[in-house]
Amino acid sequence: MTIIVDFGECLKDSPRFRAEIEAVQLNVGELETHLDKLVKQCQAMLEAGRVYYQTSKSFVSGLRGLGEHCSGDDMMQECLQTFSEKLSLILESQGEVIDITQKSVKMKLQNFVKEDVRRFKDARKEFERSSEALEGALARNAQAPRGKPHEVEEANKALLNSRKAFRSGALDYVLEINIIEAKKKTELLNAMLSMMDAQVQLFQNGHQSLAQLDRYQQKLSEEHKQFVLNSAREKRDMEQRHSAIKKKDVSYDDSMMDFNPDAADGVVMEGYLYKRASNAFKTWSRRWFSIQKNQLVYQKKFMEQPTVVVEDLRLCTVKPGAEIERRFCFEVVSPSKSCLLQADSDRQQQAWIKAVQNSIASAFQERRDDHQSPRQHSNSTSVSYPGGGGVARQENEGFKALEEVQDIAGNRECCDCGTPGPDWASINLGITLCIVCSGIHRSLGVHFSKVRSLTLDSWEPELIKLMCELGNSVINRIYEARIDEITLKKPIPSSPRGDKEAWIKSKYVEKKFIQNLSHTYYGAKRNRAATQDRNTPKPPLKPKPSRATLPRSAGPNEVRNNNTGSHKDLNDEEEDLSSLHPGALLYRSAAIQNFPVMADALAHGANVNWVNAAEESRTPLIEAVSANALAACEFLLQNGADVNQVDSKGRGPLHHATVLGHTGLVCLFLKRGADYNARDGYQKDPITIAVDTANADIVTLLRIAKMNREMQEMDGALGKSGDETYQHIFRDFSHMASNNPEKLKRSSADGKF
Repeated sequence: MTIIVDFGECLKDSPRFRAEIEAVQLNVGELETHLDKLVKQCQAMLEAGRVYYQTSKSFVSGLRGLGEHCSGDDMMQECLQTFSEKLSLILESQGEVIDITQKSVKMKLQNFVKEDVRRFKDARKEFERSSEALEGALARNAQAPRGKPHEVEEANKALLNSRKAFRSGALDYVLEINIIEAKKKTELLNAMLSMMDAQVQLFQNGHQSLAQLDRYQQKLSEEHKQFVLNSAREKRDMEQRHSAIKKKDVSYDDSMMDFNPDAADGVVMEGYLYKRASNAFKTWSRRWFSIQKNQLVYQKKFMEQPTVVVEDLRLCTVKPGAEIERRFCFEVVSPSKSCLLQADSDRQQQAWIKAVQNSIASAFQERRDDHQSPRQHSNSTSVSYPGGGGVARQENEGFKALEEVQDIAGNRECCDCGTPGPDWASINLGITLCIVCSGIHRSLGVHFSKVRSLTLDSWEPELIKLMCELGNSVINRIYEARIDEITLKKPIPSSPRGDKEAWIKSKYVEKKFIQNLSHTYYGAKRNRAATQDRNTPKPPLKPKPSRATLPRSAGPNEVRNNNTGSHKDLNDEEEDLSSLHPGALLYRSAAIQNFPVMADALAHGANVNWVNAAEESRTPLIEAVSANALAACEFLLQNGADVNQVDSKGRGPLHHATVLGHTGLVCLFLKRGADYNARDGYQKDPITIAVDTANADIVTLLRIAKMNREMQEMDGALGKSGDETYQHIFRDFSHMASNNPEKLKRSSADGKF
């Protein structure tokens, strides 16, 4: 019997071991799929005798598929292919299926799936739980300060217990892996032999064809008996070995910490270490390090390309990190940089220091004929990173986004399954997600959800501001308004991925849990602070029986300005938005910057580019521009608003922002692809309007955007330089518009439409 996964490799818990068990899990999953399919086909033959001919073809086809799955095992492949061919020959003369034949197959295969596969899955779950617990204990042990002995002792004790539990669970899991790989052969062969014996006994018409298999069946039966005996013997030996290893103390630091310069694969030392990042936050990440080819490298996953820490060990030195607060640290110093690393124990620290020192000595010994000077090596390995500042800024923005967004109500748990500490987000919905739910959201398509990492991706300030306006609590009040009326149960962190996927599709695609718009009351207080830059605040919309247009009528507390066609409120009033259809609701809520109502309108199918024919064909985006609502504009754009859609005067959002002097919005629209050459009904483009209104900031932004486009169309390095300058200038304006908008107030008089 072949051992699929070695017990020693599981104690090492290397990326290689993780890759092997992932391959085994995939193989078992495929095997279960094939067997389930075969059992269902067998059941179909029992229930549909009149269509036996067609269902038998499917069954034989399933056998061929299983034979292809077992292509790595010649005996199994030959057995399945031979039997499927003979069954195809006798299908023409068969009228119905003999229940005993099919039931024996069904029972044996079902028992294998229900018992052996289920036992394998239980062992996998226990292994995953103990693996997560070990990761947590390792992190706590690494974070325990050397100045607090009681915390160190507790962390050490917890680590020993977690490691012992993990390795015990890993040994059990590997045992189950090897057992199921061995047992599937005997079970499948037993099922096939039972079926063929029944066919020979009960089908007279097919007896002649099946008689030709007597010799082959006899040979296969003998091989099966011998295989069963060998498997039983090897299983007994394996269980004895497993029991002996399990009795030993498996709570030691590591399975292998020896320097081996003659290793066959060239890896003289390998193991997990914590690495401190060079960014401003000095974060620590656990990576799999190895010394190979006179280089110190690390990787996160087994198949990914290793990252080189030290290009040539001859040019470095190693020393303990005595001045570091964290324990078991050591530093590898090279001419161009230094790398601070942390082991899990003092023994590991000393082993790594010795390994690096031995590797340095070995490198000099192996290359003693190389006459290149250390200065030349230093020059050849010196690397500059012109984009380093940008990376630091990106990481800083990522941590800022994570902190600010998670402070919003409900955002410290995944919006869909409740997993704590989510670090992914849907920017058009304004919610935080765990990594599993984020993958499901990404599969829905960007027209439903746009997924972004809170820590790995760069975040524009307007996006952070938008995320802080919504949040999980707000969105769940909309998309889960009728959750108590639905029988579908909301998933929890431990729920299978399939349950989470079904819930998310029902929630966001089918929208099963939202409240009918006609049953929702909206009373929105007019926000003078949010609309203080607007010349003409607007009254409540009172829709006519036909809701295609939204005419205005002056209320008792309003005075109409005949010259501008606008209204002025005499006092703050509450707007009744309950009677508006989704498009009109989005239009008005964008004007008053009511984000929950905007989100609800979109959830009920509002057209994000809805046109209000009664108000100069203005769109929700233009209404948000009139209110100088940066976050509201960003929300509409993320949900598909057309940045170039114009009103009846030929003016798009960029024209309106330019006339009103909203510099931050001009910057936003230019970044989102607004046409700075578009002319309105008065044949004026945004640059002309900005010049007329004497707004120097907006003139600068528009001209830089135009110049950048022209430079990008040219060949050579000039276009790249212009693009970098353009990005820096627009980044500064975006930060100012989001964090210090008062600095962008116009000094000249506001333009008039």
